[in-house]
Amino acid sequence: MRWGVVRFPGSLDDGDALYALRDVMGQDAALLWHKDESLGGAQCVVLPGGFSYGDYLRCGAIARFSPIMKSVARFAADGGLVIGICNGFQILCEAHLLPGALMRNRSLSFICDVVHVRVDNAHTPFTRAARAGEVLRLPIKHGEGCYVAPAEDLARMEERGQVVLRYVDAAGVESEAANPNGSMRSIAGVANDRFNVFGLMPHPEHAVEKLLGGEDGLKIFQSIAEGAR
Repeated sequence: MRWGVVRFPGSLDDGDALYALRDVMGQDAALLWHKDESLGGAQCVVLPGGFSYGDYLRCGAIARFSPIMKSVARFAADGGLVIGICNGFQILCEAHLLPGALMRNRSLSFICDVVHVRVDNAHTPFTRAARAGEVLRLPIKHGEGCYVAPAEDLARMEERGQVVLRYVDAAGVESEAANPNGSMRSIAGVANDRFNVFGLMPHPEHAVEKLLGGEDGLKIFQSIAEGAR
C-alpha cells in the first residue's frame, strides 16, 4: 500500500510516521510537501502531529489553506482514506473535513502523557484490526486537544458511530480523571459520516515498538493496510 505523509512548516511527527510505516511495517510511504498539489498516488494520506505554521491564529488554521489541502479535500471527496493525528486532527477540523473543533485543554496547560482509549467503533477502515471495546494504550502531547461540537451534532455522531475512540481508564471505564483534556463525552477520535476521514489526538506512530513502550498504535495503521489488501 502507498502512503503519503504531509510535511507542513512546523510538522515534527512526520518522520515518526514515516518510520512507523516504512521501517516497522514495511509499507511504501513518501513525504508530501505542503506546497505540492499532487498526492503522489497515495492510497492513504497522513496529516501528522506538530505545530504547522507555528500554530499562528489557531492550531491548523493556516495549514488548512495549504495548496496540498485542496488535493486532500478532493481525495477525501472521492472516497480516499485520510488520517489526521494531533495537529493533523486539528487541521481536518479547520478544513471542515471532520465535524467539531479542538480547543485549549481543560487545564490550560500542555499535556504530555500516556493514556488509554477505548475503541467504540471497530467497523471502520481505521479500526478493523481492533475489536469493539478494546482498550489501547497510546501517548498524547498537546495543548489544544479538548474536542467540542454542538449537542445536536454530537447526538448525530453518536447515532452513526462516528465517535471512534474515547478516553478511558485501563479498565475501559470513562471518567473525568481519565479524560486528560476535558473533551466532550471523552472523545479522543472521530470519523466523518462516510468513514474515510479519521482524526485522533493520541499518537499511534509513537506506539509501534515494544522497546519504546508498546505496539498498540500498530492497530490503527494495520487496519488501514489490511483494508487496502
